[in-house]
Amino acid sequence: MACTIKDEDIKRVKGLGFLHNKGTDLFNGRVITRNGKITAEQAKVIAEAAEKFGSGEMMFTTRLTVEVRGIHYDNIEPFRAYIAKAGLETGGTGAKVRPVVSCKGTTCQYGLYDTYELSEKIHERFFKGYGDVKLPHKFKIATGGCPNNCVKPDLNDVGIVGQMVRAHDKELCKGCGKCQIELKCPVGAAHVVDGKITIDEEVCNNCGRCIKFCPFHVNDGAVPGFKVYIGGRWGKKTAHGQALSKIFTSEEEVLDAVEKAILLFRDQGQAGERFADTIARIGFEKAESMLLSNELLERKEEILAE
Repeated sequence: MACTIKDEDIKRVKGLGFLHNKGTDLFNGRVITRNGKITAEQAKVIAEAAEKFGSGEMMFTTRLTVEVRGIHYDNIEPFRAYIAKAGLETGGTGAKVRPVVSCKGTTCQYGLYDTYELSEKIHERFFKGYGDVKLPHKFKIATGGCPNNCVKPDLNDVGIVGQMVRAHDKELCKGCGKCQIELKCPVGAAHVVDGKITIDEEVCNNCGRCIKFCPFHVNDGAVPGFKVYIGGRWGKKTAHGQALSKIFTSEEEVLDAVEKAILLFRDQGQAGERFADTIARIGFEKAESMLLSNELLERKEEILAE
């Protein structure tokens, strides 16, 4: 079967989230799940749409979207209308903010914050709110609930990692022979030295696993927070994101940091380069300075109008 669809139409529907099956008139429709979480009703509607308009097969992508295979070009709009009744839409392509991915930190025993709540806010504020904003390249965001890094936050343009920043009171330490903090630390950062608990700051990743295990309440106090990585990338050319020096302690601070990163990419990025390349070109110190100030938000209208 030869393809009869014009190149401009293939490009147009790709912008709607329909990826061409080469050599055919068929497409894979990419359904946005917001953050990888859908309801039973939505799953049912996607399955019905796959049977009604596609091949009946569904594929789950690494970015937590659902691709319905084998949708004929003529069925693209009927497919979109059918899933819309369950509050679903297609998309997730192009040089713009991509769908956010999230781990299950909301319910995970290791989760340090509500990842689904935060990723929902990111979806609404940036995937939807910045949906018409053209960027130099794709821009990916991931929310991870803890330093286990299950969704690889530091391999995204912006990655968020839950933190539990310790507040040890050494005056309460009794120098126990079997220190519960030392025993509970999964990365070997805690040690009793000269009768007092000591934390190796170069090793500790703020996972919070040791919090409140000391019978003398040495480490009962801890502040929940977020570490933000910028400039990660996975693919033909990889780059590990670098963490901002500040650990944020509120969701609003994190959301502002994400918005600043998008604005920085829009303002400083060159066409065709990823955010990692932009940061490498202008320097991490300059990028961090801009992200930790309010300069970009103050210039928001100007940057978006460029």
